[in-house]
Amino acid sequence: MTDEALRELADHVTGLLPKEVNAVHVAVGDLTLEVAPADILKVLRTLRDEPLCQFTTLIDICGADYPERARRFDAVYHLLSMRQNQRIRIKVQTDEETPVPSCCDLFPAANWFEREAFDLYGIVFSGHPDLRRILTDYGFSGYPLRKDFPLTGFVEVRYDDEQKRVVYEPVKLMQEFRSFDFMSPWEGAKYVLPGDEKAGKAKEGK
Repeated sequence: MTDEALRELADHVTGLLPKEVNAVHVAVGDLTLEVAPADILKVLRTLRDEPLCQFTTLIDICGADYPERARRFDAVYHLLSMRQNQRIRIKVQTDEETPVPSCCDLFPAANWFEREAFDLYGIVFSGHPDLRRILTDYGFSGYPLRKDFPLTGFVEVRYDDEQKRVVYEPVKLMQEFRSFDFMSPWEGAKYVLPGDEKAGKAKEGK
């Protein structure tokens, strides 16, 4: 979609939800709305049911961690309107103590997405029918996608085919992969990414 079309959609949504939408961002071909946890269900319901929106497909719910913020987590919702051929992103900021209302009643597909965000980040979704871990091992402690999650001191469980039993082993993660610059590749990094130098040379050739 063009930026103009995204801004028209943003104006329409903010007109429907003037108190609930706290901020609007149009960048890199995407429209992002920021809302408070208490308003997320109203916003999602309106986006789903409004005839000019019809965002009836929940693509994903994921988490993001910004430990330098007081409300360190983003719960990020991605919706698709197949009728309008549009996509939209909704962000909710929260912390370790403040729950985000579950949207399983609005979008049944949210069930496992919310469980994954809970399992990997510790984001709590109130009203979820079965909020328990979904990806980590039995009895796992901690939230592995938090930026401050330690790389040592944990064990993992797996089935050993040679021993024909479940075994527990120390988690082995290489430290050189633990480098965060907090830059989103969708917003454009301030440094040249591997492979991008070829694109620069192609532009110079033109």
